[in-house]
Amino acid sequence: MTVALKPELPASRRQPAGRKSQQRVKEILQAGRDVFSEKGYERATTAEIAQRLGVSEATVFSYFRGKRELCARVIGDWYDEIIDAIESGLPRDGSVRQQFAFIVRTHLRLMLVNGTDLCALVLSEGRARHHELSEALTELQRRYTAPLMRVLAQGQESGQIRSDMPLRLLRSMVFGPMEHVLWDATLANRHTDIEATADQLIEVLWAALTPQNPAVHALQQFRAEVAEASRRFEDATREASAHAAHPARGE
Repeated sequence: MTVALKPELPASRRQPAGRKSQQRVKEILQAGRDVFSEKGYERATTAEIAQRLGVSEATVFSYFRGKRELCARVIGDWYDEIIDAIESGLPRDGSVRQQFAFIVRTHLRLMLVNGTDLCALVLSEGRARHHELSEALTELQRRYTAPLMRVLAQGQESGQIRSDMPLRLLRSMVFGPMEHVLWDATLANRHTDIEATADQLIEVLWAALTPQNPAVHALQQFRAEVAEASRRFEDATREASAHAAHPARGE
């Protein structure tokens, strides 16, 4: 399986070589994270970011070409932090289910505990069509979902994950419900019990991802056929009773 590489964002105007420059970039990125989280992409300005640092806007432009590049770098760095946490903590010696559960739980924890404002930013901006950040966000999300895709592929190879659906649809089956939880928790500002929600999602999603037991499937099919036969018998009985009660003229 080919894993998407980190997307290439527009090159900065000046690559930080010395410690002072590197520190300045970190400060700009932190201020950018704060402003973008609070204001969203459209209302955030490089002027306010510079003001919070006590520097001129030209200083920001000396390291980043503009708001788009700076916001993409802020979001990219945040994704990197989450990806690193998942990759470094993933129980690779554990079962497919254990790895899957770790990814779901870690995803919710990091999105809701440490990055609620950024999560809202990514959800809202990622939904905007033809947005100037949409391409960069799409590439970041592909790289972000790579660990889950590897676990799902491993599960399909071992027969623990259903193989009658392509991986891209299984990925959507997992991230769709989690995104819904994130929307409720961030944009709708609803309180979420992260651990309880994670447990519930893991149980529901795992049941949907795993192949159905043939014996159980046969029993369910049999029950459905019996129910259908019973319905038809009851319909026929009612028709016969109605006919007996009101026989047609001439008979």
